[in-house]
Amino acid sequence: MSRISALLSIVILALLASVSQAATLVASVDRTRLAVGETFELTLASDDFTQFGKPDLSALQADFEVRDTRQINHLTGLNGDAPATTRWIITLVAQRAGNLSIPSLQLGDAHSQSITLTVLAADAPGKQNAAPIFIDASLDQDQVYVQAQALLTLRVYHSVALYDDSSLTPLQIPDARIESLGPPRTYEKLINGVRHGVIEWRFAIYPQRSGELLIPALVFSATPAQMNAADDPASAQPGKLAHVSSAQMPLEVKAKPAAYPADAPWLPARSLALEESWSPEPEQSQVGDSLTRTVTIKADGLASAQLPPLPGAELKGLRRYPDQPQLSNTNSERGLIGSREERTALVPTRSGEIDLPAIDVLWWNTREDHLEHSSLPARSLQVSDSPSLAVDTPAGDTAAQSATASALWPWKLATLLLTCTTALGFGLWWRARSQPAIQRVAQTGPSPRTLLDDLKRASLANDPQATRQALDAWARQQPETLADMAARFVPLSNALDGLNGALYSEAGQFWQGEALWRAIGTIPASERRQTPGGDPGLPPLYPK
Repeated sequence: MSRISALLSIVILALLASVSQAATLVASVDRTRLAVGETFELTLASDDFTQFGKPDLSALQADFEVRDTRQINHLTGLNGDAPATTRWIITLVAQRAGNLSIPSLQLGDAHSQSITLTVLAADAPGKQNAAPIFIDASLDQDQVYVQAQALLTLRVYHSVALYDDSSLTPLQIPDARIESLGPPRTYEKLINGVRHGVIEWRFAIYPQRSGELLIPALVFSATPAQMNAADDPASAQPGKLAHVSSAQMPLEVKAKPAAYPADAPWLPARSLALEESWSPEPEQSQVGDSLTRTVTIKADGLASAQLPPLPGAELKGLRRYPDQPQLSNTNSERGLIGSREERTALVPTRSGEIDLPAIDVLWWNTREDHLEHSSLPARSLQVSDSPSLAVDTPAGDTAAQSATASALWPWKLATLLLTCTTALGFGLWWRARSQPAIQRVAQTGPSPRTLLDDLKRASLANDPQATRQALDAWARQQPETLADMAARFVPLSNALDGLNGALYSEAGQFWQGEALWRAIGTIPASERRQTPGGDPGLPPLYPK
């Protein structure tokens, strides 16, 4: 028993050592743009659950005041879906304006990354409101283009405690789309030596017509807590419900510039970028392989719903099976960052070089006020033949080649072949008559009728994988390739497109195979090799 205990101790120590060595320390802040005197939160997260110490915060004292530090431990869930983590939430106040850096902090052997903050100078004392509750609204710019983003920031300052019944009237503008940039933020700010709580809302506004747009006044309502002379929070009593209102603000909306092409989607953004990825990498592609190309367009200052579909023309020698686009929005300090991801399965149908054209997107740079292009360069796919799709050479071709090679002695070769063929045919006929039919089938392989039955069962069962396997087996018994048949029979070509789309996209579970089976039936009987119903048996040796 002592050996087992010692072994378990060694294993546990090894696991703890490996966890400690792989531990990371990740730093994040609730915002990167603030003013002197405002509080913000720095979060340090560690996945080392064996670490019981505290991070060394001495490096922060040069530019920041540490107001509060609290620790939160999160244990692994019963299902193991969330790892154990430890977080330290540190409340800081910037002591000077400028571009300040939160340096790398240390916890054990782990180090966090540094973070850069933009700290603005505090407002002059004469500009601050002395009321216990007041509201301030601001726009990031006085004029914008139509359908471009204007950022509205609304802040409520309160020097008295508030109950949890606060509310803000909804922002509604008839001629604009409005996107809320997350839940309200809360922090503190020192104004004229008095500490104020701050509640901050941010909205992205997209005007839909040019001209003047009026930002309406918003009303904040809350119940303040009345303290006694000793300022004892336990003796606070609710006061009268207070209402504060923001001022109306005009916003000038400019029309689309005349220099912008009339046939291009209007995309006013701070920045726009295209990204591309492949799975697998297309360098060693073969005929029939499925290549997934993912193209993502990201625009700073636009919602994902404003991003247009990317161009995707049909290419000769390449079949396209696009998936549904994935749209997402990300909140940033400057507003929304919209993203549109388009995934397309590409299946080469021929070998050789296949050229993919460049993808070009026109957009208007709202920061520099001019037209720009973002593009992905053109590229070429080098496609080789697939050995699994090679067609076997018919036996007749080999016999013809042998006859050509022996053309010097045609009479001798003909006599020899006739003699051997007669003897071999008689021997095979005699042996076949003495064997059961099931053994004859096992030796000659599946008949075209059996393969056709397999194809029917798989397609009518709506199973794309089994249908593809049965279709390939049936096609190998035909006098021409599946691609040649699809080129001559339109219903078969359309049905194959549907099958490949089910195999190479996420819509495979909805595939219906009846159309493919009907397409097989449209091929004339003279064009495909098949046998009539039932086993006809061996032909008679001496037909009448």
